[in-house]
Amino acid sequence: MLRAIEWAVLGIGSAAAIVYGVRRHRPARIGPWLLLAGAIVASTAGDVLTALNRPAVADVCFYVMFVLVACALLRLTRVGAILVDRARLIDLLAFACSALLVVWVFVIGDAGRIGNISGAYVIGALLLLAVVVRVLVAVGPNVSAALLVVGAVGVLVSDILQPLWPGRLSESGFVVLYLSWGAAALHPSMVRLTEPAVPRASSWRMRWAVLLGISVATPPVVLLIEAINGRVGDGVVIAVAGAITLLLTITRLTDSVTLNGQALTRERGLRHASAALVAASDTAAVDEAVRAAVAELMPPDAVRSTVFAVDDRRLTLEAVPGLGAGPPTRSWWVEDEDEDDGYATLVCPLWLEPLAVARPGGGALILAGRRDTLTATRDTLEVLAGQAALALDRISLVEAVGRRDSDLYLRAVIRSSADIMVVIDEDQRIRYATPSLRELLGADDLPPLATLDDLVHPDDRDQLRQAFRSSGDGVVFCSLVRADRSQVLVEVTYRDLRADRLVQGFVVTMRDFTQSHEPNELRHGDNLDELPARMNRRSSRHKFRY
Repeated sequence: MLRAIEWAVLGIGSAAAIVYGVRRHRPARIGPWLLLAGAIVASTAGDVLTALNRPAVADVCFYVMFVLVACALLRLTRVGAILVDRARLIDLLAFACSALLVVWVFVIGDAGRIGNISGAYVIGALLLLAVVVRVLVAVGPNVSAALLVVGAVGVLVSDILQPLWPGRLSESGFVVLYLSWGAAALHPSMVRLTEPAVPRASSWRMRWAVLLGISVATPPVVLLIEAINGRVGDGVVIAVAGAITLLLTITRLTDSVTLNGQALTRERGLRHASAALVAASDTAAVDEAVRAAVAELMPPDAVRSTVFAVDDRRLTLEAVPGLGAGPPTRSWWVEDEDEDDGYATLVCPLWLEPLAVARPGGGALILAGRRDTLTATRDTLEVLAGQAALALDRISLVEAVGRRDSDLYLRAVIRSSADIMVVIDEDQRIRYATPSLRELLGADDLPPLATLDDLVHPDDRDQLRQAFRSSGDGVVFCSLVRADRSQVLVEVTYRDLRADRLVQGFVVTMRDFTQSHEPNELRHGDNLDELPARMNRRSSRHKFRY
């Protein structure tokens, strides 16, 4: 009775440690760990019943324990970062199951025991050890995975030694199982075992196909051999092994079909997005195409919010980390302590080297949703962001060429205009000026990167800056400083066309205020609106009206 209490305290404590570790570290998926806790409870029940001399019921508990452990490890390798592609693991398990079936039927025999050692327990412990060792090899140095391996080794050793030399020493392997698996859940490295990762399609190799075929064919071949010998004494064992092998094979095929379907969905979504982005003529069309692609690539309930910003200034500082040496990263995660379990934020920058000079504002595609779904489609989202950046760069380059051609057109058409027309950027740098400005200033050419402040008299600069800071259009009077340091009074009419996708700046029209009438060549009765200067002015104003 005392031994039963000891097993109960040890097992319940180990299961409670697993539950506490899950609540404390909050892994991406808690299902595998809860199944391990259930396996610990089943094993504890078996040990307690064994101590109470109920071996038949105890065997049932131990079998349930192995089933729960198998389910936990399969779920652990479903979408985890350690075994993204579990095809090799399933192939090895199927082959191990068929090989152990041969050992059971032709070596162990009907008794199901090798001497006093239970063959079923040893086979289950060997399969358990193979899986956890594969997990440890895949994940690399990981304390939690190493503790799982230690527990599996303890079970195998005790299953072999306990029937031969009953006692506390031979049962110490089960104690190691409880302690090591409880500690595995308490260690912070347990989170890595269920981190989502991008699925990778495994390459088709003939040797793995042959291995899987042998595994599937072994149970019916063993059944045929026993039938030929005239007596089928291991029908139940053969049926169970065949069912396990078939289940593993179906899982293998399901994984392949699922990965292939996901790849086709991503390819179709990117193809539709590429067609829409090629036809996009402005930023709004690119935004619409990107959102449509995200809706097609991801389930509706997997994404909480989508932000498509074409300028880094519209993003939070946390969303755009500082750029270090080397090329910028294609995407990154934004950690948020307040984020619900299983949800995260992925940032895909809209940087495309070496075309960043065409659109230096940057920007990013920001998606908040389920971490596992975002991780599975991360590569696709990075490609989508790159295509969107390419479309935005193309639009920027086309607009830049359009502005250059417009400037050249203006220079050729309004060369003889009486008005002075200047196009300035938001920082008041002069991007274009009609030749009449140089004539008015008496200068051969404007200084490189000249601003409007460089041309205006210092006393009028504050007035001009205040006018440009106010939104809308307006008229101000100021004095320009000529090359000979003399001043000329001009009437400045400005229009705010920064929102216009072709102009993207201020259009400023200056008129020499000292000239209150047309040149002396005018004759009485001439129609002023038909004079070349007036027609040029009217044409220039009409061009920048829209």
